[in-house]
This record gives sequence, C-alpha cells and structure tokens, in this order.
Amino acid sequence: MFVYNLFPRIYKNFSKWVDDLDRIKALGVDWIYINPVSYPGFSGSLYAIKDHYKFNPLFVDNSLKKSPEEQFKDFVRECKVRNIKVCIDLLLNHTSIDSVLVEEHRNWYKLREDGDIKRPGAWDNGIWVEWGDLAEIDNEGSPDKRNLWNYWKDLVEWYIDLGIDGFRCDYAYNVPFDLWKFIIKSAKSKNPDVKFMAEILGGPFDKNIEVAKSGFDYVFSSAKWWNYVDPWFIEQYSAFSKYSSSIAFPESHDTVRISQEYEEDLARIKQRFIFTSFISESVMIPVGFEFGFKKKLDVVSTKPEDWEIPSYDISSFIKRIIEIKQKYQILREEGKSIEIINIDNEVSSFLKRGKYTDQVAIFMVNRNTNSKVKRYIDFSQIVGYYNIVDVLDEFFVPKFYEVEIPRAGIKVFVSIIH
Repeated sequence: MFVYNLFPRIYKNFSKWVDDLDRIKALGVDWIYINPVSYPGFSGSLYAIKDHYKFNPLFVDNSLKKSPEEQFKDFVRECKVRNIKVCIDLLLNHTSIDSVLVEEHRNWYKLREDGDIKRPGAWDNGIWVEWGDLAEIDNEGSPDKRNLWNYWKDLVEWYIDLGIDGFRCDYAYNVPFDLWKFIIKSAKSKNPDVKFMAEILGGPFDKNIEVAKSGFDYVFSSAKWWNYVDPWFIEQYSAFSKYSSSIAFPESHDTVRISQEYEEDLARIKQRFIFTSFISESVMIPVGFEFGFKKKLDVVSTKPEDWEIPSYDISSFIKRIIEIKQKYQILREEGKSIEIINIDNEVSSFLKRGKYTDQVAIFMVNRNTNSKVKRYIDFSQIVGYYNIVDVLDEFFVPKFYEVEIPRAGIKVFVSIIH
C-alpha cells in the first residue's frame, strides 16, 4: 500500500484535485489519504469540525450545477477509475467549539468545573496549551453514550456510502477502545474491505498497544525518527506487528518538511524514503515530498498559493522504489521482527524477518553523512542456503561480500531461492 496525502488546503476545489490524479498515480500510488473535508468552525482549521455532514466551502466549485456531495463523489469515482482507494480522517475526540453538536447535544461533551465545555490541549515544555477552537467529546462518560456512539457509527457508514475505502483515525489512543471495536465491527459488516488506520504517534505505549488490538488494520509507525541505533524502534515494531501492520513515512503533514530538515541533502532524503518504504507494509508521503517543498503544511493557513517551485523532482526515484517494494514479498509485507546484526560507529546492519515468508531483508545503513564506507558481511551466517540479491542495484552477491555504502546511503539485500 503506497499512500499519498492529498492535503486539501494546498489545492483548490474537488475538480482541481482530480486534475492531479494522473500525476499522483504515475508515482505508483494506490491509496490517497485526505485530511478532513468537513465544514470547519470559526478558526478554519481542518481539524475543528463544525458540521460533519457539510463540506468545507474551500473545496466546493460553485460554478458547477452539482451539490458538494456530488462533487466529492465525482472525485472518489475518478480515483476508483485509476484503481486508487480513498482514505479520510476520522475525528472522534473533539469538534470545533462552535459545532452544531454543542447546541444539540451538550451532554456529549466533557465539562469543566464551571460548567463550560472542556477544551483539549497538550503540554509544551511543561506548559499546558489549550486549543481554544476545540471542544472535547466525552465518549467514555457521556450520559447519552449510546446515541453518541451511534452518531459516529452512522457518520462512518455515510462516508462508506460516498465511496470511502478507509479511515485514518486521529488521536486514536484518546478514544475508548470499545468504541473503536464497535465502529470497526459495524463498518466491516457494511464493507468487509474497509481499512482502519490508527494515528498513535506520541501516545503512551500501553494505550497504543490496546489501540492496535482493537481491530485496526494499520498503525502509523515512528520509523521517521529512528536513528538506526537506539532499541526503542525495534521494540515497538516487534510489539505492534503482533496485532496490526504499519504505515511508515519520511515526513507527514504534522512534521517539518524533510527537505528543510535535511537541508536538501538528497542522499539522506532518499535513505529515509527507502528505509520507510521497505521496513513497513505500507508507506505514505504528503503532497510536495517529491518536489522538495520546504514550507510545512498547516491545517489553518496553507493555501493554493503555497504550492512551491520544486527544489528537485524525485518522482522517478519514488516510482522505482515502489516497484522494487512490490517485487519482493518481504518488502511489501509487515515484518514479524527486526533483529540487529551489527552496529558500529558508522554502519547499522539489521534484518527484517517476515511474517508470511521465509525471506529476510538485510539493511545496511551508512550513518556517516560525509563519506562512503565499506564493510564485509557474511550472508551465509544469516540466511543459510538462500541466495542474496542487492535489490537496489539488482544483482546477486556472493555469500561473503564487501559492501560499499555511499555517504548517507543504504543497501538492502533480500534472500531468495534462485
């Protein structure tokens, strides 16, 4: 699964989204993820929804004699014509503070001691930052919980009727696990192929494990932040893989642009994309990753004028990596575990062991950003009688082999029966 985040604010209306589909498809994309398209509250944030059953007027073409719903369905149909499935955000933790639900169902919300509706927030360097445009839903303790949960169920089914194939579930660890089980079971009874993807980044480990066990098909991976040395990623990967597959990414709409972060160092950027593409079953990129866009996507302020002049174009590289991923089963499935082979002062060598295949993938990552390195590796001690192919350079290598890794580079080998 190769997911492309079509960030709606950087485009204009639904018709303009369609115009970019052929270019996106050419990358090898088979899923498109869209951030919320619902009518927003006073802040304009995509994630502060005022009315779930109305569309954001920014994305509606008023020159067309079609309803917003029909325009959205047209976009989804155009995706299906290109064999692209569509995933959309699902927000169960909060609405905008001026949501229509605040007036209609005040008892669905958490209340402060003074009786006002509670705003969610987060700690930032020891200071609590309250998000004043949001209102926190009480999915656990609402006295009208049955109707609240049915509201979410009906919303998911409405999206499925519009043609939606999957849901990225925002802030998943802060939603009751039983609610996820209820919604996922209901949705899959309507469409067994619908996928649920849990956004759990930053959540407590124990809660995130419970989320993964709640019926989710995918959880979002922290692979972007792994330094190829510390054990935390290996531990997380092995724990989550027991319950669901993962989606990795080199950058997302929530992060700084990797072109900015890595100062346009294409070697490092490509290294991270190769790693995130091959380590998880699925990989995701946001619009602009392929062009080296530098300006961070913003859920309130990004606009079509923020489409940048490309710093570079790695579209053909991305397509090639996805083609390689599809060629080898171990690269296109979730691994059972990651195991360290060796870590020295410059090179990290580790393997991905498959769940459903005897293949293994061996990664050798050069952490030196200044110069190439050479290392000997004895594949016979790792894969036994299997042959070894260098998947990036496409040739078979001997069992005892001197590997040359470019600066900030990565080499990936797969065991196969030849």
